[in-house]
Amino acid sequence: MAYDVFVIGGGPSGSTAAEDIARAGRKVALLDRDGRIKPCGGAIPPRLIADFNIPDSQIVAKITTARMISPTGRAVDIPIENGYVGMVDRDKYDEFLRNRAAEAGAERLTGTFLRIERDAEGTHVVWRDKASGEEQRSATKLVIGADGARSGVARAEVPGGDKIPYVIAYHEIIVAPEASNSYDPTRCDVIYDGRISPDFYGWVFPHGKHASIGMGTGVDGVDLKKATADLRESSGLTDCETVRREGAPIPLHPMDRWDNGRDVVLAGDAAGVVAPSSGEGIFYAMVGGRVAATACLACLASGKAADLALARKAFMKEHGTVFKVLRSMQDAYYKSDERRERFVSLCHDVDVQTLTFEAYMNKKLVSARPMAHLKIGLKNMAHLLRLVSPVWTGVKARP
Repeated sequence: MAYDVFVIGGGPSGSTAAEDIARAGRKVALLDRDGRIKPCGGAIPPRLIADFNIPDSQIVAKITTARMISPTGRAVDIPIENGYVGMVDRDKYDEFLRNRAAEAGAERLTGTFLRIERDAEGTHVVWRDKASGEEQRSATKLVIGADGARSGVARAEVPGGDKIPYVIAYHEIIVAPEASNSYDPTRCDVIYDGRISPDFYGWVFPHGKHASIGMGTGVDGVDLKKATADLRESSGLTDCETVRREGAPIPLHPMDRWDNGRDVVLAGDAAGVVAPSSGEGIFYAMVGGRVAATACLACLASGKAADLALARKAFMKEHGTVFKVLRSMQDAYYKSDERRERFVSLCHDVDVQTLTFEAYMNKKLVSARPMAHLKIGLKNMAHLLRLVSPVWTGVKARP
């Protein structure tokens, strides 16, 4: 079977790309390993729900408050006004996206990517079929590598693909406890504490009947399971039944190049599109899948391999500035507990809260309030230069 595009990886990015290509009338294959569930907080903003037509049946919880917890256990509750953040379960959500791609006309394949071969007859993806264990060789004009942070496609095909920096994320899915002051099924807790993560953060995210509790770090030698156990203890969740445990690398910033200038383009984690500071990936993965699909369709129409570069160009045009701002914030505030304490203190500011969530919900920086931006910039500098002390008006989250 010959394809116009062969998509490797059936997560949100690959499934989105396959669906878009199939709806455009092209022959597309979607190869997924099957059975793998990526560790993920599972948060999706309203813009994702609208842009990608996600039905309410996929939303297992609706978050209306974000609680930021400092190293000393102080907390700032930030209300999400005029909306909510949706939470999804990745095992069900990813399968929904794969099925939707198949319904649009993509051919689902189950197996493991091995390599890409080229000969006089063209490009071929070699993969191992899960059911038979036999190698398969599929002819294709173009390949989309959406196979995760340690992408085999990126390592083999795209310059720099073997040098993507990442953090390791680990979480445990637990049976959710009854609602209490320490656990609210409509609140996401984000824990900035060097005892949990020396360079990132920990989290407790509700998922309806379940909850995700975990952390991420790029520091070697950190015991992720112990850190998560400590977080469970401090959050009063030690006795909750554990459903499953998962870990995976999360890339730190977009690659400088997403295509090989010939027949391959990357998408999602394989291209490094996870937001700095927050670690948010689902929205950006799906956008990455969409721009990769658009680039492939342009390449198929024009016959010009240079059109594959349109994927990164389109993504960075819309989201590059946000990524730079978030990277600067992570570099400034995640270095030490003293900095993290100041960061959570800064989150008390109403302007910070409003602009942060306007940007998160709509996925763009808000330019309509210049005075608010100026005030935030001045307060930010005052904290970084230690001209002020952290000021607390929030609640004490933990002893």
